[in-house]
Amino acid sequence: MAVRELCRRYGVLSISSVYKSAAVGFDGDDFLNLVVELQSDESAAQLCESIEAIHNLAGRRRGSDKWASRPLDIDLLLYNDLVDNRRPVNVPRSDVLEYSFVLRPLAELAPELRHPVTGKTMLEHWQEFDQQSHPLLLVDVDLTED
Repeated sequence: MAVRELCRRYGVLSISSVYKSAAVGFDGDDFLNLVVELQSDESAAQLCESIEAIHNLAGRRRGSDKWASRPLDIDLLLYNDLVDNRRPVNVPRSDVLEYSFVLRPLAELAPELRHPVTGKTMLEHWQEFDQQSHPLLLVDVDLTED
């Protein structure tokens, strides 16, 4: 549903492979993770508003428990070379360098993309990352289904 809605709003997307990972920070179902690249004339803040609208379409309700299962979790990871830590934008997301389930699909999709703070490419960051700290499983998922 999310990929279809992003396509509807933004047109053609570049999409990484899908990776399964265990929940981090709480006991819960495994997560399916991927990264998409899109082109938009929207500001970073407007993109965050669009993301929240897609969360609402998926039935996600914001609550006090950040570390819990949810039907959908979309994050704006990067926005060109913007560095902005003010809510709701917060780019680059610290998750990019902290979690394999973010960095691996990002490095696959855009290996030569440079992190706006470190200056290293996503591939360099992935190669330096402790890849055993949070194992990933490549999965085959049809992203056109609901």
